[in-house]
Amino acid sequence: MNLVAKVYRNNVMESSHLGHIAVVDYTGKLLYAYGDPFRPTYARSSMKPIQAIPVVETGAADRFAIDAADLSLCCASHNGEPRHRTRAMEMLTRAGQAEQVLQCGTHVPRDEESYKQLIRNGKELTPVFSNCSGKHAGMILTAVHMGEDVSTYHLPEHPVQQRILDAVAEVTRYPKEKIELGVDGCGVPVHCLPLANYAWGFARMARPESFEKPERQEAVKRITDAMVAFPEMVAGNKRYCTDLMNAFQGRIIGKAGAESVYCVGDRETGLGIAVKIEDGGPRAVNTVVNEVLRQLGIGVDGPLEVLAEYTKPQIRNMSGNVVGHIAAEFTLQKTNTQLEAGN
Repeated sequence: MNLVAKVYRNNVMESSHLGHIAVVDYTGKLLYAYGDPFRPTYARSSMKPIQAIPVVETGAADRFAIDAADLSLCCASHNGEPRHRTRAMEMLTRAGQAEQVLQCGTHVPRDEESYKQLIRNGKELTPVFSNCSGKHAGMILTAVHMGEDVSTYHLPEHPVQQRILDAVAEVTRYPKEKIELGVDGCGVPVHCLPLANYAWGFARMARPESFEKPERQEAVKRITDAMVAFPEMVAGNKRYCTDLMNAFQGRIIGKAGAESVYCVGDRETGLGIAVKIEDGGPRAVNTVVNEVLRQLGIGVDGPLEVLAEYTKPQIRNMSGNVVGHIAAEFTLQKTNTQLEAGN
C-alpha cells in the first residue's frame, strides 16, 4: 500500500492516507517517486501559475499596468481578505470591466472576519470573494486586450482558454491532444495529466532558462518572481502556500490545488515536486510536502523548522486540547526515468 500519512489519536493510528509523489528535474528526469507517479490527475488550482502565462505573453499585463502583486494574485487561491478583493477589483477597473463579468461564482471566503463584516453590513457574497477571482481577472484582462468576447472567456473553446491549454501542454511537455478537460470549481477548464508531468512543469517554471523562446522565459520569470515577492497574495494569512514561500525566501514556488494536490518548484536545484493525496482530503498534503522536502535535503537548514507546525500538525478536540497528530510516513524511491517530451 502506498501510505503517505497516518493520523494518530494518542499513540494509536486511527486513520491513514494513500498518496502519490513525483520528483522530476527540469530536464525531465523522474528522480524519485512514491505510489504511482503517472497517476492521471486534475491539478486544479496548482496550475494557476501556468494559467497566468498568457496574461504576460499577450501584452495584457503591460497594457493594464499589472504589477508583481497583481500577477501574484492571478496565481492565487486567496483567502478573500480585503487586500485580495481590492486588488482584483482594481485590475478589472483598469480594463473597464465590472465585477459582474467574473464567471467564477462565489463561496464563503476563508477570511472569517471579511465574511462576518459582510453579514453585519447586510450584504451578500459576490464573485470577488471567490478564491479564484484573481485568476479570472487575469483572464478577463487578456480577453479585453485581445479584443475578444469577454462574456464567454471561461468556455473551453474561447481563445483565452485555448492559449492556456497551449501553455499547459508546452510547460508540462505533455501532448495537447492527450490532455483531458474537465470543469473546475470556478467554471473554467481544468486539465488532466500524469502527475509526473506536473512535477516537470514546475521544475521548468523554477528554471525559466529551460524554455527556448525568450518571451516564455521572461513571462515565467516574471510570474515566479511575483509569487515569491508577494506570497501573501497567492494565499493569505495562516496558509501553507504563503508560509512556505516566506520560509524559503525566494527559493521555492508552491501552489496548492483542490482535492489534495500540491506542486513545488525549487529554483535552486531545478527540481519539481507533485503530490496527490488519493482521497482528496486536505489535512495530510502539507505534511507530505514537508517530508518530501526533508528527504530531498531541501530546507533542512532552517526553512523546515519555520514550517514545523505543518510537519506534524496537532489534532485538537472541541475544548482545544491536543489529542493526536498527523505524521508523514513514507520513503521516496529512487528512479532515473527520462520522461518522454510531448509538446
